[in-house]
Amino acid sequence: MISSKDFFAALEDLEKEKKIDKEYFITALESALMSAYKKDFGEAQSVSVKLNPEKNTIKVVAYKTVVEEVLDPDKEISVEEARAIKPSYKVGDIVGQEVTPKNFGRIAAQTARQVVMQRLREAERGNVLQDISAKSEQLTTAIVRRINGKDVYLELGGFENEGYLAENDQIPGERFQIGDRIRVCIKRSKEQEIAGQVVVPVTRASANFVRKLFELEVPELESGEVEIKSIVREAGFRTKIAVYSSDTNIDPVGACVGNMGSRINNIISQINGEKIDVIRWSSDVFEFIAAALNPAEVISVEIDELTKSSKVIVPDNKLSLAIGKGGMNVRLAAKLTGWKIDVKSESSVADSVSENADSFLKFSTSLDDNKGDNIDIFEDLETLD
Repeated sequence: MISSKDFFAALEDLEKEKKIDKEYFITALESALMSAYKKDFGEAQSVSVKLNPEKNTIKVVAYKTVVEEVLDPDKEISVEEARAIKPSYKVGDIVGQEVTPKNFGRIAAQTARQVVMQRLREAERGNVLQDISAKSEQLTTAIVRRINGKDVYLELGGFENEGYLAENDQIPGERFQIGDRIRVCIKRSKEQEIAGQVVVPVTRASANFVRKLFELEVPELESGEVEIKSIVREAGFRTKIAVYSSDTNIDPVGACVGNMGSRINNIISQINGEKIDVIRWSSDVFEFIAAALNPAEVISVEIDELTKSSKVIVPDNKLSLAIGKGGMNVRLAAKLTGWKIDVKSESSVADSVSENADSFLKFSTSLDDNKGDNIDIFEDLETLD
């Protein structure tokens, strides 16, 4: 038997400091110490290690089966030897004997260090994962603590671990300085480990980040008077957000924009000047698609419900605005509405109609040219009858 008061006192301190139940460590230590014992004193033995925090003791117990004739001393014990321990033992019984070596304290200390460090990492990872799960998609304030290349490490409100803002989670073009106070959104993903440290992944580039900024800035969203029906984003360039209110006395777009643009300007200032189109959501597909192409003016919308596609006609001078740089505006409008959108200028449609009319005219003329032949054919058919 080994007295290890300091060992168990350390576990108590660990439990208080890290808020991890010492039983979590004890179970792992018993398994690890059993493996350590077998490695040094014989793999074939059937043993268990028992840690008793109340008595501050660690002991190794070997188990052997009672037999008439011992063939394997590591696993068997004779009836005579067993009954010397306890007279009631009989063949087939299992006898447990303490076999704790004198130098097992040193082995225990070495093993404990490795196991505790491993379990600490696992427990920390588990706690972080639990926190991420509970707070995922939430907005929090962070302070820039260090910058490594293009990766930014943050002190996060509500987390003991560092926040990690990767380059692809940043708004293109933004720059940070140590001490900057910024808002970030907790990513819905597993924790990451960088350089042996567990970090909390965060983002400023997601559509949900802008959604949360609106919820923070617009009281009508928090109260439920205004609802965000859809939001899409290409970070650093443009966000489109479709809002709705069942209360006819509330203008959902006006509520989000605010008096003289006060609310939306506060949001834009936090996303590096990114453009935001606030659109009134409508159950009328024609209206919704037309509104989604804001800021472009729309002349008409045709839809094909079978393919969920639409053709939109815009004035000639609004075509580039409707499509947007690199097709961004029409692409975001399609994502916002869930419909394929094909944008055409008014003149291109008119030219197409004109060409079709010319083709029809030529075809009619051709029929007129062959009119006599056609009559002859009909007459021949009558003759056959």
